[in-house]
Amino acid sequence: MSELINRGPQRGAIFTRRVMLRGVLAAAAASTMPATAFGATMDAKLIRQAKVDYGPLPDEPFPVPAVDVGKLKPSYFRRVVDDPTGEPTGTVVVDTHDRVLYLTLENKTAVRYAIGVGRAGFSWSGRGEIRYKKAWPTWTPPAEMIDRQPELERYRAGMPPGLENPLGARALYIFHDGVDTLYRVHGNSDVASIGQAVSSGCVRMLQQDVVDLYSRISIPAPIIVS
Repeated sequence: MSELINRGPQRGAIFTRRVMLRGVLAAAAASTMPATAFGATMDAKLIRQAKVDYGPLPDEPFPVPAVDVGKLKPSYFRRVVDDPTGEPTGTVVVDTHDRVLYLTLENKTAVRYAIGVGRAGFSWSGRGEIRYKKAWPTWTPPAEMIDRQPELERYRAGMPPGLENPLGARALYIFHDGVDTLYRVHGNSDVASIGQAVSSGCVRMLQQDVVDLYSRISIPAPIIVS
């Protein structure tokens, strides 16, 4: 009987050690495997939000179709981020090198948008002011652009609003020292142009992004292009 009594605690101790070992192994597995699962969950969450942010805009005067977010890099999705600019709230900051535009918010945050920028020799930089903004603007090509592209002559008096209009759904007009620079921040339906230097100097945004930016800024708004 004493032998049985003495073995009881021993078997209990072995059982306890086995349970503890299983717990340690389970914890070790949990510390490695979920890293991938967590990343996949976050990616799925970002994509779900992007499908909302870049969904169709059927109530616009010219209905805007959804963006195929599968053609857009996740790093280009609209995000609220820590403000890297240090500029006052309400400032638009265009980083032509990284192809992003920030609108500074309160609490040291900013909305980050992906953009397309002007190709070499066709860009403007400096500090200016967005003097006014327009929804579904008319586009009037500058005379020097018509000289370079004679086919634009028919739009000398202005191209009517619409999805084919180069300014897209919204346009923000940049002034410097009170003078119109002729550069704009505007909408664009070409996903492939985002992140590229392909425009004639203006800052391109996806239609959904420029609509969002338009709704957030107050006029006049300071703008920095660097």
